[in-house]
Amino acid sequence: MALLPSIPFDVQPGTPSRGLPPGCKAFGARASPAAVESWLKPWRDRGSDLSLLLVLAGTRTAEVEGISAAGASSASRRYTAVADAELLLKGVDRPRLWPLPPLPAGMSPALISYVAARWIGVDPLVAAVGLPLPPPFPHLRLEAAELGPAACLSTGEAMDHLRVQSLWQRGFCLGRGLRRPLVLAECVPGGTTTAQAVLTGLGLQVAGLISGSARRPAMVLKQELVDLGLRQAALGFNPSPQRLLSALGDPFQPIAVGLILGAREAGQPVLLGGGSQMVAVLALALAAIEPARRQDIADGIALGTTAWLAEEVNHSDGRPAALACLVDRVGEYFGVRLLGLSTGLRFHLSNHQALQDYELGHVKEGVGAGALALLAQLQGASCQQLVEACDQSMDQLLKVSSSGDSCCPVGSNP
Repeated sequence: MALLPSIPFDVQPGTPSRGLPPGCKAFGARASPAAVESWLKPWRDRGSDLSLLLVLAGTRTAEVEGISAAGASSASRRYTAVADAELLLKGVDRPRLWPLPPLPAGMSPALISYVAARWIGVDPLVAAVGLPLPPPFPHLRLEAAELGPAACLSTGEAMDHLRVQSLWQRGFCLGRGLRRPLVLAECVPGGTTTAQAVLTGLGLQVAGLISGSARRPAMVLKQELVDLGLRQAALGFNPSPQRLLSALGDPFQPIAVGLILGAREAGQPVLLGGGSQMVAVLALALAAIEPARRQDIADGIALGTTAWLAEEVNHSDGRPAALACLVDRVGEYFGVRLLGLSTGLRFHLSNHQALQDYELGHVKEGVGAGALALLAQLQGASCQQLVEACDQSMDQLLKVSSSGDSCCPVGSNP
C-alpha cells in the first residue's frame, strides 16, 4: 500500500480543547475544536444509554519471558484478563474467585474502569475469546472455549484462517445490531506486541511508537518477535487484513475490527478505549474497506486513553506524545483524519502508592480505563472526585483482601 500525501495538523497533539472537561486533551489531525465538539455531541449526558463491551482474549505471545508486565510471571498472565474483568463486574467489596495478578508495581487499571463505570451508571458486557481459563461469571462466548489462545506471533501461524473469518463475522454482526453508542475495551496480555506486528505487516513504520505494560517496554524483544513472525509467515506483497491476523494477530483483533465496521454501518459512534492495540484494529478496519469510505468510518470513531499513555515518549528518540504520532501515522497512511482524546485523571494526590505508581510509568492503561474516565468527566465527575473514589475503592479492596478474599495484595508474589 503506497503512502498517501501528508495531512496538515489543525492543532498540535495534546492540545486542550473547548468542550472537553478540565485536564482532558485532544490529539491527532482531527483535533480541531469544531471536530472535537462534533464528536462529543452524541456522548454528552447519555448516562447509561450506551453499550460497554470488554473483550478478553489470550495469545501465547504473552508467555514470552519479559514481553509483558500485565502480571509478574507468564503463569500469572494467563488469568490477568479474567481477574480484571471480575473486578470490573463484581467491584472491590465482594469476594472474587480470581486474584489480581501480582504486578511489579502499581494497581490494575480495572480499578479505574470500575470507579468510572459506576459513575456513568453503565453495566459492562464481557466477551471472552481464546482464554486458557473459562471466566467464572456470565459472559458472551464468541467461539468454542477449547480453541484456546492464539499461538505466539513469532510462529507466523497465530490463528487458523477460518477462525479469523468467524470471529470477524461475529464481531460485525454484533456491531451491526447496535442501537446505542459503543465503548469498546480490551484486556489482552501481550496485545501491544501483536498490535505492533499487524501494523508492521500493513506496511507502517511504528518502531518506538508502540507502548507496553512495563515501565520500560521491551522494545528490542518486541521487534525481534515481530521480525521472526513476518519471516515465518512469508506474507508477500499487500496481504489482506485477515491474512495478517491469521499470521500475527490475537483473537481480540478480528472481533474488534468486525465490531468497528458493523457499528459504523449501524450509524453508531465508537469510543475505542485504549492505546496502540485500538489503533491497530482501527488500521485493520480502514485497510479492509475501499478508500472512498474511510473518512466516513473514521468520523464516528475516537480513541479514548489515559494521560499517562498519551504523554508517553517515543521509545526511539525520546520525543513526547508517541501515541499521538502513531495515530497520525496511521491516519496519514490511510488518507484520513483521526481523533484521540485523553482523560485529565492523574494520581499525584492519591493516598495510595499503588496509584501514585501510575505517575512513575508502572501502569498506563487497560480495561478501557481512559475512555471510561473521560466519559465520567463528560458527565460531571471532577478529577478530584475520581481520585477520591479510586482511593476509597483501594481501601475496600485491601480490606477485603486482608479478610481472606483470594485477591493478592498489591505487589505481592504468587
